[in-house]
Amino acid sequence: MASDRVFGLVVILGALAFIASALQIPATFISDPVGSKTFPIIIASFAAICGGILVMRPDPEPEWPALATLLSLLFSVVLLVGYAYTIRPLGFLIPTAVAASVLSYQISPRPRFALLSGFGLSGGLFVCFKFALGLGLVAFPRAFFG
Repeated sequence: MASDRVFGLVVILGALAFIASALQIPATFISDPVGSKTFPIIIASFAAICGGILVMRPDPEPEWPALATLLSLLFSVVLLVGYAYTIRPLGFLIPTAVAASVLSYQISPRPRFALLSGFGLSGGLFVCFKFALGLGLVAFPRAFFG
């Protein structure tokens, strides 16, 4: 119960900070009738209400995962942060294939299937994002093409 209450307080404080930053948004000459401050304030208000519910009606104390699971989750987060930093210099296909393969291997430690799913996911997402959604993705590093 204590973890829900602490998290609820963190959510409330974050929502209040979000509202304070939304109130600093300058009014522009091109504005909708509601104003540019209203939408962020509404979102933060709902977050604060949800945080208040967590504080007032917490769930029973959760059963935390084992240390190995927490380390695996930490490794995944570090991998995804590294992926975000490598996608621009290395293009979309290589970092996506590597990250998807490693994450797939974490889910089911079968190397062949992990590599196949990583490369398949990389290619499939590239086709979807580039051609179906029209995003300006670069497949490989620009250095590959001179």
